[in-house]
Amino acid sequence: MKRTQRTTLTLLAGLLALGAAQAQKLSDNTIKIGVLTDLSGVYSEITGQGSVKAAQMAAADFMKANKSYAGKVQVVGVDHQNKADVAANKASEMIDRQNVDVLMDLPTSSAALAASNVAKSKKVPVMVVTGGTTALTNESCNKYTFHYAYDNYMLANGTGTAVTKRGGNSWYVIYPNYAFGQDLNRQMTAAIQENKGRLAAPSDATPFPNTDFSSYLLKAQSLKPKVFGTMQAGADLVNVVKQYNEFGLRKQGIGLGIGLLFETDVSALGQDAFAGALATVPWFWNLDARSRVWAQTFEKSFGKKPTWAQAGVYSATMTYLQAVARAKSDDGDAVVKALEGHRFSDFFARNAQIRPQDHRVILDVYTVQVKSKAQAKENGDYFSRVATIPAARAFQPLAESKCKM
Repeated sequence: MKRTQRTTLTLLAGLLALGAAQAQKLSDNTIKIGVLTDLSGVYSEITGQGSVKAAQMAAADFMKANKSYAGKVQVVGVDHQNKADVAANKASEMIDRQNVDVLMDLPTSSAALAASNVAKSKKVPVMVVTGGTTALTNESCNKYTFHYAYDNYMLANGTGTAVTKRGGNSWYVIYPNYAFGQDLNRQMTAAIQENKGRLAAPSDATPFPNTDFSSYLLKAQSLKPKVFGTMQAGADLVNVVKQYNEFGLRKQGIGLGIGLLFETDVSALGQDAFAGALATVPWFWNLDARSRVWAQTFEKSFGKKPTWAQAGVYSATMTYLQAVARAKSDDGDAVVKALEGHRFSDFFARNAQIRPQDHRVILDVYTVQVKSKAQAKENGDYFSRVATIPAARAFQPLAESKCKM
C-alpha cells in the first residue's frame, strides 16, 4: 500500500512538473532582462545604474505578483559606451553568451539602431526607452523592436509647437552631430515652420561629446533670435545651459528652447539656470499621487529620485514581463505577438497602446516649464505641467509612417 502511494505521489509530482513546463516555456527556465545602457559616459546619470535598478524593481514586483515565476527573472546591466559598434558587439554577446531574452533601455540613437539590427537577426525583442530617433519606427523599423517613452517627433511636436505659439517665432538651433541630434533637428525645424516660425540661420551641428559651445553662443548673440534652441542632452546640455547663462543670453532677451530635458540636467546646474524653459516629457515624478508613490519607492532603493528614463525602463520591463506571462513563453515571436496592439495604463504610461503597425508605444505626454528655486515646494520639484498632449496627438500619425515590417 505504501509503495503504491509513493508511486502515485511520484507520478502526480511528475505530471505537475510537466504541466508547469508546458504552461511556461522559458528558455533555461529563466527570463533574462538585458539592460544595455550608458554606465560610464554622458548619459550615465540619466540612465546607467538607475536603469538597471528600475529593471530589477520591475522584475521583483512581477515575481511577487506572479508566484509561478518566482526566482525565474534575472537582470544584467552592460555598458555600451554610447558607441554603435560597441552596442552591436555587446548585444550579440548578451544574446549568444548570456542568453538574454530582451534588450532594454539603449540611450544614444546610433547605439539603439545598431543593437536593434543585431536583435532582429537573432529574433530577440528590444524595448528602446532612451534612444530618441524616429528611424526606429520608420525606415529602420523591424518586427522585434519597440519604441517606448518618447521619440524626437514627440519632443518637437510638443516643445517646438508650444514655444513658437507663445511668441518664440525666430530660432537659432544647435544639435549634436550623430543620429539622435540630426533627427531631432529635422523634427524641431519642421515643427517651428509648421507653426509659422522661422530659423534666423541654418542649424549648426556640434561635436559629440563637447564641452565648449562658445562659438555658437556668440553666433546667437549676433543673430538675436527670440529662442536659442539646444538639442543636446545629458552632460552636453548642462554645458550648453551653463555657458548660455555665462554669456548672458537670457538677459539679452534670447529665450531657451530645450529639445530633450531630464531631471538630472536641472539638478546638475540648479533649477534657476533652467528657470522658465519649456520642454516636453513623457513623465515626471511629481506628476500625481501614483507617480510620487513609485518615485518614493525607487528613491528608497536607489538613493536618488528617478529620471523619467529610469521610470520608463521599469514600465517597459513590466510590460515585457506581462507579455511573457500572456504568451506563456519567452520565445521572441510569441512575445512580439503578445505585445502588438496591447493597451495598458500604469504609473508611467497613461492611456498607452503598442501600435502593431510600427511598434511605437503611444502614451499621454506633458509640456512642462522649469520652476525657479523659489517656486519649488521641495528638493527635486523641478517641473510644472503646462499642458497634457493626448497619446493620439503626441506621436507621429500612422499616415506619415515609413515603417514596412
